[in-house]
Amino acid sequence: MSYAQELKKLIEESVIPDIDESLDMIFEEIADNKEATEDAKEEIDELREFKEDLQDILADIQSGEIEEDECKEIIDDIMEAKNAADEEDDFGFVEE
Repeated sequence: MSYAQELKKLIEESVIPDIDESLDMIFEEIADNKEATEDAKEEIDELREFKEDLQDILADIQSGEIEEDECKEIIDDIMEAKNAADEEDDFGFVEE
């Protein structure tokens, strides 16, 4: 599988669904509190902007306008961010 195909799969099957899930959680929190905090508004804007960037990358992959080495760099960046997010979710506990 080429890096472009791998990146496309990663974005479509993992990253975008994760973004959508995060947005849903924020909207549920807003609905529960009947008000959006400034932090929630910023988070929504950042997630929407990130999703748009990912959709631009998908368009570049589709049109062949992205190089394999650039795809590899993006994959590495996504995996690094995902690992950092997973570590934050551990709340400092170590599994035994």
